[in-house]
Amino acid sequence: MLNWAMASDLDRVDHHRTSPEWVANLWRDSEARLLKIDNKSRFTTNVGGSKLRMTKPFVEYDDQRHRLLGMLNGCPVFVVEALTEGEVHDFREVGFQLSDSERDIAATAAAVCNWHRTAQFCGRCGSETLAINGGFARHCDICGIDDFPRTDPAVIVGVLDDRDRLLLGGQPSWGNRISVLAGFVETGESAEQTIHREIAEEADIEVGETRYFGSQPWPFPRSLMLGFFARALSTEICVDADELEHAAWMTRAEVRDAVAAGEVRLPGASSIASRMIDAWLEGQPDLI
Repeated sequence: MLNWAMASDLDRVDHHRTSPEWVANLWRDSEARLLKIDNKSRFTTNVGGSKLRMTKPFVEYDDQRHRLLGMLNGCPVFVVEALTEGEVHDFREVGFQLSDSERDIAATAAAVCNWHRTAQFCGRCGSETLAINGGFARHCDICGIDDFPRTDPAVIVGVLDDRDRLLLGGQPSWGNRISVLAGFVETGESAEQTIHREIAEEADIEVGETRYFGSQPWPFPRSLMLGFFARALSTEICVDADELEHAAWMTRAEVRDAVAAGEVRLPGASSIASRMIDAWLEGQPDLI
């Protein structure tokens, strides 16, 4: 099961990556590895997607294309957005079956490359920016400012009523998949304030006590999912059609029966939504 509670083995080498020469030397290291990713955030893997397929860098280092993700057990790891060959998968499809270290590499690679696609021009003057710090920043020569990869925080919330039923809903594009509710943190909000606003907006449910569950990077394109459970103070649902197609309170038995009958699908195993629903299905104590 995916869990981001422990320290990562991927060392971002933040204090060293400001030296272009140091980064370039890592590229030439005999242990260096390069991951290829396409413009749809799909990375190269072995057959079945249980392991990333990384190669030794074999071209000259280009500081505008090659991004240093960090050091893994002394080995430099880079990513490049390029045409891929062989089997490719995105994080949704195979994140759950990668090792902890490769999961961190895949999530970071997708998020960093997504950011570079949209950060090529200065937000202040519109001039083209240059990648620096091994790809973890971009610099504007005109304004003299540095821009850094964005992370967009979002809350994902398992709302429970006083009968321990879980609020589950679905969007029109999901087909028969259902999940807990989620939404982006807006400017000037705390995560807890977002919970109250989003659940009220999407389902017209008032919540009270909240409890933090865990977090997960979600590189579509560069989100950080903050997982919470919350206790409902009301139970009458009125969905916002712009946000949800349907929502309902469900017991554990109802969810298991609906899944077994093929009536609904639950979130993919690579998501924190899956981990939260599993925790509730298993009756883990003290969720809220």
